[in-house]
Amino acid sequence: MTQTSSAPATAAGRPGTRALLRTLAITATLPYIALKTAWIAGSRIGIPDSSPLLEHRATMIVANGVTILMDSAVVVIALLLTRPWGRRVPAWLLVLPVWVASGLLLPIMTGYPTQLVVGLFQGGGVGGGGDPFLDEWVFGIVYGGFTVQGLALGTLFALYARDRWGHLWRGTLRDLPESPTAPALRVTAVLVSLLAVVPAVMHLVWATGSTAGLNAARIADRDGPFYIMEAFNVLFSLAAAAGVLLLAFRRSALPLAVPLVLAWCGSGASSCWGGWLSIASLTGTQKVSEQPTPTMVVIYGVQMLLGALAVTLGGYFFSERAAATGPGGPVPSALPSGTRA
Repeated sequence: MTQTSSAPATAAGRPGTRALLRTLAITATLPYIALKTAWIAGSRIGIPDSSPLLEHRATMIVANGVTILMDSAVVVIALLLTRPWGRRVPAWLLVLPVWVASGLLLPIMTGYPTQLVVGLFQGGGVGGGGDPFLDEWVFGIVYGGFTVQGLALGTLFALYARDRWGHLWRGTLRDLPESPTAPALRVTAVLVSLLAVVPAVMHLVWATGSTAGLNAARIADRDGPFYIMEAFNVLFSLAAAAGVLLLAFRRSALPLAVPLVLAWCGSGASSCWGGWLSIASLTGTQKVSEQPTPTMVVIYGVQMLLGALAVTLGGYFFSERAAATGPGGPVPSALPSGTRA
């Protein structure tokens, strides 16, 4: 049904603001894509002579090609979130890629700025120990670009989701009606929380200085950035557990958006990075000292599993909400009048 809104657009929801955010997100992909393209073409810009990247030319080409496609997807998502035709895309076809993107970008968006602040006091950089992987300036360009992408895409998706599905998270947890699948949702939430304890405990162990379960390369490369990221990994696991438990048991006066954000961010960061590190370990180009230990493999697998369960719980939750509340609210004035919802 075609609907229009008479409410004025907020500053963040105005077409000009969304266009600016879209431009920022797309522009922020260019340095990364340019570097990767140069490396595929044979350039060694930003790569030290002793870098492990130079040891497996074919693998590096394939890996760089895949990551170029991944970063190019940011362009598609940015357009989808800001163009009228993006409103007609099936929910799952948008939500899953954005969840993966946010899961991969969030640890960088939180960890890299923290590393820079800590580095100001310690006089260190973001690179690890041992053989230099990349020149220091590459980290600034790449991680800086990822941070801009994450902020721009995150804001665009929040605006898009508010416009299209905002009616599904109005009110507080206590306002939610009893779910017909409440027992299954609660069992799933408890299972997610129990799974989250496993990586949370191990990341806390590693963040506090223990080497239990780490491979030789990670032990040698432990530095400020390592400990910072391990601490954030603990927080992401706990956020996922807290979010799903709040959604399933509904015994809080918190706004419904709070547990949704916790579950989205926590499960995405834990699961997607667990998956990314698992894939990286399958390339067959790692030295013996770099191969993940059985403990690390288990942690990565548990993180992926808790993410899959959290996504399943979220899917059922929103399906029930949509059935209970009916069609969403009006199309925002930030989109052209006459756009179909």
